[in-house]
Amino acid sequence: MSLIIALSIVGAVFAGLIVYLAVDAVKEAVERVTTVNVEEPPPPPPPPDEPPPPEQPENTSPPPPVTPPQQLNLALNPPPVETQREIPPPTRTDTRPTVQQAPPGPPPAAKGPSKARGVQPKNQRSWSARIQEDYPRRAAQEEIEGTVSVRCTVTPDGRATGCAVTSSSGSDILDGAATKAVERYARFDPALNDEGTPISASWSTRITYKLN
Repeated sequence: MSLIIALSIVGAVFAGLIVYLAVDAVKEAVERVTTVNVEEPPPPPPPPDEPPPPEQPENTSPPPPVTPPQQLNLALNPPPVETQREIPPPTRTDTRPTVQQAPPGPPPAAKGPSKARGVQPKNQRSWSARIQEDYPRRAAQEEIEGTVSVRCTVTPDGRATGCAVTSSSGSDILDGAATKAVERYARFDPALNDEGTPISASWSTRITYKLN
């Protein structure tokens, strides 16, 4: 037991010595660190000054136009006004457009004598006799007689066309035979106009059917 106690005391002393030495070493290190002089590097030299820009000539613009002052009539007394008792009537101006008359044209050419004429039967005795000879057979058998009035159109070539009954004989047989006979046998000199040109015109006649 005494040996253990002795060793414990020696160990404690040795540990205290080690601690003391360690504290001294730390103090020296701290003193060394705190006594170091730190020198800052000198600042860099300033950059050289840039040369000033060249002076540019100022733009000289022409001065603005100056308007001359206007003279105002500031007369206090206005000019006298002349009055007239009788106002003359306004003059009338004719605003209607003027119409220029065209020069008269040449006088119409003088017309010669008119050559106009009406329809004229051509060889009427000849074709009238043929109409009488072409007596309707049925009317002759029944001894029917009568007078038929017809009207037709005569063409420029002298032929009759479009015959129609204007006054009946009382017999359809005689009326039909008369219109057909005129268109078949009748011949004409056609009507003429003022210049003598043949034209169409109407013509009327009466045909009498009579048994011998």
